[in-house]
Amino acid sequence: MVTTTTHIPAGTEPPAPVRKRGERGPLASLGLHLTLLIASVVAVFPPLWLLVTSFKPKTDAFDTSLVKDFTLGNYSHVMRDTDFLSWLQNSLIVVGLTTLIGVFISATTGYAVSRFRFPGMRPLMWMLLLTQMFPVAVLIVPLYNLLADLGLLNQPIGLVVTYLTVAVPFCAWMMKGYFDGIPVEIDEAGRVDGLNPFGTFWRLVLPLARPGLAVTAFYTFITGWAEVAYASAFMTGEENLTLAGGLQTFVNQYTSDWGALTAAAVIIAIPASIVFGLVARHLVSGLTAGATKS
Repeated sequence: MVTTTTHIPAGTEPPAPVRKRGERGPLASLGLHLTLLIASVVAVFPPLWLLVTSFKPKTDAFDTSLVKDFTLGNYSHVMRDTDFLSWLQNSLIVVGLTTLIGVFISATTGYAVSRFRFPGMRPLMWMLLLTQMFPVAVLIVPLYNLLADLGLLNQPIGLVVTYLTVAVPFCAWMMKGYFDGIPVEIDEAGRVDGLNPFGTFWRLVLPLARPGLAVTAFYTFITGWAEVAYASAFMTGEENLTLAGGLQTFVNQYTSDWGALTAAAVIIAIPASIVFGLVARHLVSGLTAGATKS
């Protein structure tokens, strides 16, 4: 066996190693890690400041130091001296109904436009998209007049209907993409077994769409839980407010109770965190479902 060796002339340096495609240099890697570190600090600072401030006395709300005099007085004040529990009850009713109805309508609409061809299907899909183009400020006045004509102002069901107009169009499009990824042969097998279209949808297809349903439920939940503009415009009286509207009573042009505001905000964030934890494992697959389909 003959081997060959490459002789490098004396006084010359060996060639620099060739960097592989996609491989970062030391400076690029350092810059990337610094950018990620700064982005993480920016993302974590607001909720961390909110949590720390909720345990400070009211007079130290804007103190830049950490907690000096730890207190639970802000939480006690929120729970005992305000209508927070009434706001929480109103929010749970509105959000619960919005989530249940929104998931059902979005799933059935998405399944219908994914599996069936009917007159007006394309205009329906375009209409669902067009509803997402209007900002909240533009829709407040017409929705207010509509709810007033129907006698639904200052009623939880009025907020439910309003939130459904926001959540259902987006969720229906998302569910259509997910149902497009489920083989049509499953529907055909259900019909062979004697199931009607709704039975096929309910018994066979819907259980396979759990990730999409989880994302839909999470989106409709957050739509009702964190929305402020509609809740403030359509609900009056402290006993009728939801949590989003109730928070505004702590800080307005006359008073500024930052301790109570931060404590209430921390309490409000707990249910949202729990819901996110329950559906987190389905979020990635549910959001990316149907990404390569039309």
